[in-house]
Amino acid sequence: QVQLVESGGGLVQAGGSLRLSCVASGSIISIIGIEAMGWYRQAPGKQRELVATINSEGTTNYMDSVKGRFAISRDNAGNTVFLQMNSLRPEDTAVYYCNAVLKRTGSHYWGQGTQVTVSS
Repeated sequence: QVQLVESGGGLVQAGGSLRLSCVASGSIISIIGIEAMGWYRQAPGKQRELVATINSEGTTNYMDSVKGRFAISRDNAGNTVFLQMNSLRPEDTAVYYCNAVLKRTGSHYWGQGTQVTVSS
């Protein structure tokens, strides 16, 4: 029903920057709409954790360790979400997953993930 396609991951040195993008598509989006989109990450041997979210009103939320370094944003249509990651650290290395939550139903959808590797 909803497809999420991520892009922008890669290998970067510590202190560098990357910009992740995620495009949501699916006919149900135009009918119901997206309430919130966000980014989660999962490092090897660790649980998936919330990195940042943004809702339909533009309210954002960040995990403490990325505050001041990462910025989440959405396009005007609300179907694309970006994550600007600055001052990257080796501990930011993980697979980053895009998430979308639909209005009314609250259904969650996930992207396939994009690898971010930060070398020291």
